[in-house]
Amino acid sequence: MTPDVIDFTSEDAPARFTESLRTTGFAVVTNHPLSWELVQSIYREWEAFFVSGAADAYTVGPDHQEGFFPAKIAETAKGRTVRDLKEFFHVYPWSEKYPTEVSRDALEFRDAATEVASTLLNWVDSELPAEVSERLSMPVAAMLEGSGRTLLRILRYPPLEGEVPDGAVRAAAHEDINLLTVLPASNESGLELLGADGEWYAVPCDPGSIAVNCGEMLDRATGGYLPATTHRVVNPAGEAANRSRMSMPLFLQAADEVIIADGRTAAELLAERIAELRSQDPAD
Repeated sequence: MTPDVIDFTSEDAPARFTESLRTTGFAVVTNHPLSWELVQSIYREWEAFFVSGAADAYTVGPDHQEGFFPAKIAETAKGRTVRDLKEFFHVYPWSEKYPTEVSRDALEFRDAATEVASTLLNWVDSELPAEVSERLSMPVAAMLEGSGRTLLRILRYPPLEGEVPDGAVRAAAHEDINLLTVLPASNESGLELLGADGEWYAVPCDPGSIAVNCGEMLDRATGGYLPATTHRVVNPAGEAANRSRMSMPLFLQAADEVIIADGRTAAELLAERIAELRSQDPAD
């Protein structure tokens, strides 16, 4: 049940990519236009930014959207009562809180990854069966046009030092709410997906690759043809527990007014998920 590894430049890439999403909710893409050297550089400078404490000056305000989320207010996965073991920074297209302490390389990556995602969604549009395409309010690639909700999250999972809260993991099992997520390989393994057989499978994490997965909006829009697969980041054991893990998912979100399914817009579905997550945050 591991996702297919697909060469971005191969002739059969669109068909294989879409089939991997259909069967596992994930695909791993190699030989793509995104620079691995750029990703590594971003990981290094943002880890230093987090560790230095400079990120605290950008802590999110009451809107809980853009800026830094320290570990004490990091998200709690749907259905969980303990927070994930992570800290992260949110950057939207309209963000004003981008740190002066780091370069604009992360924004360069975001723009390049958005273009790659558009190509991938065009592949999906070209490969969907007619009966699935007919249920869409518009081609899935077009759903991204004009969106101000696409989110770049720069993540740091700290080393597992001291006593870990009972049941706490780096990222508890969850599904993404957006259309499509593009995730460059982390500096450490740990990402797993839940197979249809109920078993957990490691998502390949080879340097330079990107993992791509469906979100709930793509699942709903296609009537489950492209599933939003449950995934998690497990706690490492041994020496790896003493190392941090950097990650940088780009959550590609449909424009607010796009009808996803059953007459409901992307904005309505996103607001519902955010309210649900906030209602279950543990008391601190």
